[in-house]
Order: sequence, then C-alpha cells, then structure tokens
Amino acid sequence: MKCSSIDSSRSRRASRGTSRRAILTPLALALTLAQPAWAQAGAGGDRQPPMLEPVVITGNPLGSDTLSTPSTVLDGKDLSLRRGATLGETLYGLPGVASTTYGPMVGRPIIRGMDGDRIRLLQNGVGTLDASSLSYDHAVPQDPLSADRIEILRGPAALMYGGNAIGGVVNTIDNRIPREAVEGVQGEIQGNYGGANNDRDGAVQVEAGNGKFALHADAFGRKTGELRIPGYARSSRQRASDGPGVEQPRYRLPNSDGSDSGGALGMSWTGEHGYAGLSYSGYDSDYGSVAEDSVRIKMHQERLGLAGEIRDLPGPFKSVKGNFSYTDYEHKEVDDGEVGTVFKNRGYEARIEARHADIGPLQGALGAQFGSTQFSALGSEALVPTTTTDTAALFVLEEWPIDQRFKLSAGARLEYTRLSPSAGGNDRFIGSDKASFTAHSFSLGGVYKLSGIWSLAANASYTERAPTFYELYANGPHEATGQYLVGASDLKKERAYSSDLALRFKDGPHRGSVGVFYSHFTNYLAEFNTGRFRDDDGEVVSADTDDALPEAQYRAVPADFFGFEAEGRFRILEQGGHAVDLHLSGDYTNARNSDTGEPLPRIPPLRLTAGLDYTHGPWGAGASATRAFAQHRKPDDDTPTSAYYSLDAYATYRFKTDGVHWLAYVRGNNLTNQTIRYASSVLRDIAPEGGRSVMVGVRGRF
Repeated sequence: MKCSSIDSSRSRRASRGTSRRAILTPLALALTLAQPAWAQAGAGGDRQPPMLEPVVITGNPLGSDTLSTPSTVLDGKDLSLRRGATLGETLYGLPGVASTTYGPMVGRPIIRGMDGDRIRLLQNGVGTLDASSLSYDHAVPQDPLSADRIEILRGPAALMYGGNAIGGVVNTIDNRIPREAVEGVQGEIQGNYGGANNDRDGAVQVEAGNGKFALHADAFGRKTGELRIPGYARSSRQRASDGPGVEQPRYRLPNSDGSDSGGALGMSWTGEHGYAGLSYSGYDSDYGSVAEDSVRIKMHQERLGLAGEIRDLPGPFKSVKGNFSYTDYEHKEVDDGEVGTVFKNRGYEARIEARHADIGPLQGALGAQFGSTQFSALGSEALVPTTTTDTAALFVLEEWPIDQRFKLSAGARLEYTRLSPSAGGNDRFIGSDKASFTAHSFSLGGVYKLSGIWSLAANASYTERAPTFYELYANGPHEATGQYLVGASDLKKERAYSSDLALRFKDGPHRGSVGVFYSHFTNYLAEFNTGRFRDDDGEVVSADTDDALPEAQYRAVPADFFGFEAEGRFRILEQGGHAVDLHLSGDYTNARNSDTGEPLPRIPPLRLTAGLDYTHGPWGAGASATRAFAQHRKPDDDTPTSAYYSLDAYATYRFKTDGVHWLAYVRGNNLTNQTIRYASSVLRDIAPEGGRSVMVGVRGRF
C-alpha cells in the first residue's frame, strides 16, 4: 500500500515489519488518540490510505497486540504541532503529564504527580545521564527537534526499567542508528519561528544507504529571546511579600532567553535477520536561570551509542537485542561571568533483552541491565559529594494468552545499587558512607475484551526504589533554586503498591478510555521545607541574614497518590471529504501524606480539555480549550495557584514540490493571554508561563 503522506511515511518507517520482527513487536498501543483525521487526503485532494496504527516500541519485547499499561505516542504532525523548547513543554497536557517548568528553556515531565527520579527518561531505550532529576533548574539535554517519536508509559514501569520508573517512562526515539534498510538518499527538514519567546529553530537530517549499509547525519539549533508574559512576573502575593523598593518586572521574564544546538552521526549494517550500528551525538545549551538575573547555565553533553539485534534464531531464543550508551555530561552555573559550580556526570548504561521460544502458551523474555555513573558537583555550591553509582539488574516478563479475549502478563525485576561517595576535601561531606540496596519489583497485568469494541485493562505492581545520591548525601546551598538542601543518610528503600484500571473502546474513528489509578508508598522520599535557614557555610541563621537560604531536607513519609485519566475522540461529521472530530480529555491527581492527610507539594490540579479537529483534502485546522482548576491542596508552607483557561488553535496545509512532501502549519497558544502559573513549578510565584503567541513552521520529507 503506497502512501504519499509524510506522516504516514514516518509511521510506516517506525512500525515497518512489526508482524515479523521482534524489534518493533513490544506492546502494541491499545489506544492512541494522537492521530487526527487530517491524513485522509493527499495534496491535490487524492484519497489517501488510512494511517497505520502507531505501535509503542517501549517496554515490552514481546509480540503483543494489546497493552495493559496506559500509553501515548507522539510522532508526525502531532509531534510537530506540540514541539516546544523542552521535553516537559512538549508533553504538557497529555493525559496525566505535567512539567516542572523553570522558565521556557527548562522543563522535565511530571507523570501522575511524580517527578525527579521516579520518571525514567530514555533515549532509544537506554537512560539519559544528566543532572535534571537533581534540581529543577537543570535542563534535560535533549531538544525535541532531534526526536522522531516520543513514547510515554504512565504508571509503574519498573518491570523493564527499575524502581525509578514508578511514575512512568518517557522514551525519545530517533533513527541515529538506522534499524531498517535504507536505499538511496532520504531525509527531513523543519523550521519554526515565533512563540512567546521569539523562538527561531531548525533541524535537518539526511540518511543514505545501499540496502545493507546505512549512514545518518542530523543537526539542529534553537535560539530564543526573553519570554513575553501577560503582566507582572511576580504574583500579587509575592509582590506584597517583597515590599517597597523591589523591582517588579512586567511583560517580559528577565533572564529567560537561551539557545541550544547539536547533532549526530550514525551508521549501521542492516540485514534480513538483524542490524548493528553505532552513533555519536553532541549537545550544547546556554540559558538563563529565571530565579537569579545574574546566573547563566552552560551545558554540554557527548554521547556514544551502540545498538544491535539478531532475529529469527533457532534454539531456545528467538531474538536477542542489545543497547549501550556512554555519556559525558557537564554543566556550569555562571554568576556574573564567573563559574560558580560545575556539575559533571559520566558513565554508561547497557541493556540486553532475549525473547525465548514459546513454552506451551507462554511467550516471554528475559534481560539484564547494568551501568556505572560518577556524578560530581564542584565549586562554591558543591551540594553533593562526588558519588559513583553502580547498578546491575535482571528482569523477566511472561505473557499468557488464555483465550482470544483474555491475556495476562507478569514480570519481575531484581536490581542491585551501590553508592560510593567521596568527600574530596569538603568538610561538609566527611562521614558520608557507602550504601547499597537490593530492590525487588513485581507486576501483573491483563486485558479482557468485553466485545469487539470494549476492553478492560488492569495492572497491579509492587515496586522498590533505592535512594539516590542526592537524597542520601546532599548538604549544601543551591542559589539557582534558592534552597539549602540536606539529605538523610539513613533513608531506606522507597516501597510502593500501585494499581490502575481502565475501560477502553474503539469503533472505527471513535475511540477513548477512562481509567483510575492508585499508589500507596510506605515511605515516599521527598524534600520538605524545615522552616529553618542556613548560610553558605551550612550554619543555621536567622531569615534576615544576608546569605540566608531556606533549608529543605529529604525525608520519608507514607503517601497516597490516586486520580483518574480520560480521553476520547469522536467523529461527529464525515461528508463530501469533510471530517470533524471532537476530542475530550481530563486528568486529576490527589497526593497526600497518609498519616497526617497533608497534601504533598507541587501536584497539578484537575484539568479538562475539549477541542475540534477539521480536515478537508490537504487542509486541516483545529482549536481546543483547557480549563485548569485552582490548586488549594498544598502543604501549609507552600502557595496556591489560581485557575486559568487556555485557548489554543492551529491550521495546516500539505503540498508537494520536486519530490518533497511538505507540511506547513501555524499554531496559536494562550490566545486569550491568560496569566498561567503551574502548580507543579517551584517558581510559580515569580515565573509564569508565556502569554499570547503565534508560531509558524514547516516540515518537509524527501
């Protein structure tokens, strides 16, 4: 079946061979609402074949055609229309997904109210080594421009990726190591201009091959100005607290500009029964800290990747797949032109998965994962000691199709973590002892087809997560976030019991799901304000001392997370080549201390979204309105956020010139120019989101 649509071409390339190749047989996406009806007709009005159903390639190495874990996939047009400067901004608003947002250049995904080390960030299936989980001002060293596809697994994903995936997994996928044969030359170019921060960005990638050997090259760049905001940068509450004489920025968010750039080279050998290849990539970023007008962060990362797979093996294993990455990461916090603290993270991660031959009705896979990283924070704000973290894990997954309507899956993971700190001559870290943890995780899931349209999916899991080096050993000031962080060396493993239940339907163009989730932590590890203040030397001081910083300490509390996620798409008009779809979504998370009932900090409020998508021939358009409710459920020493509406819209046009398939688009965000402050942001009282903005862009594939 030939398809001229660039998004269908992308989807076909991403899922090519899924019926016969293990590389793309994990967890077929049971419900994906991300693909609107725009791809029905080609440029010039030619009728197009239907879009191939997206397939999630994250999580499960088995050839499943159903997925019990809630999931979302972004690629093609949907990714182009959502792309922001950060991973968090790009994914914000998807079911259950929020962002830490620390200005327009910094944003890490939050899933179901969980952030930091509970959200596993992957790049092509292996972990990204950076410092983004340590502090909210540390950006993720990935620009969404470099991603072909982003996959999100919500809820416990510890089976494949460990306890630090209890909130979910975000996997960005590119083709830097080509996994399928490339014949001739093909590529893609894209660019955008506009937005609330005057974003100017572009990317290009080219691939060439002879059917056996393939080469890949890509490059991208982004430059932004200061963020335009509707009014005052500081909330009325913060301005009243500041008192007279404090400068109050308005209409622009100071020190919010930035830039990033990068690229990659890759190559691979591809054959009928597998592939093997390598890639090298680099990333550079320079952005301001919106909490400190004089602080800039300069980031650099280099990454070497190796990947391969052998399929159609005789004997006890059907296929074997391996991934390896080595990362060298560094970022410098520069205050008034002088380097204050240098953060470094160097190390490797490797995974191997093997799908075994069927044992009766059982289909299964087993695997191993191991890695080692060395993290250091050097300089005046050395808030953690240099720490080497070694990990090793074994996991197994089995699937049992009981009959044509009911399928069960079960798995287990055993993970060992060893942390070795070194004081490095810093008195604050003397006495930091080595620590080791052995974590166990188990999961059970199932999908039951109630009819040809309706299905029921359920999951239950027990997860353990080892504390991180900063939760154990932190002891120092961090000016960029305005805190003095203190760890607790006696912290135990974080333990959680989790479950979710979802009712799904799919009937032609109509599809949707509604689900509930619940997690109970016997000891949830988080940072809490103590009410005390410390100076740069760590001494407890009064709040009016010149260098006083509020103290935040990591401690364990019992906690409950529960809520719901719902989404649906309905074809309400289809006539004469015109099609209109109605889409609805909503999510809510409640998180609290189980003992005291006190709310946990930075939990997103109830969100509801409704929108329409229209298509006719090469034309497309849509609009959506989001209502985020006020968040008054907060700890006593935290601040609330007000409710807001957000109106967004887009228009697209597809055309072809000289063999290049183009998608041109314009999108408008926050068109009613609302002041938006995310409850999930630690800077919500001093750094709102952008005001009314319009961005134009184009993407071409050849």
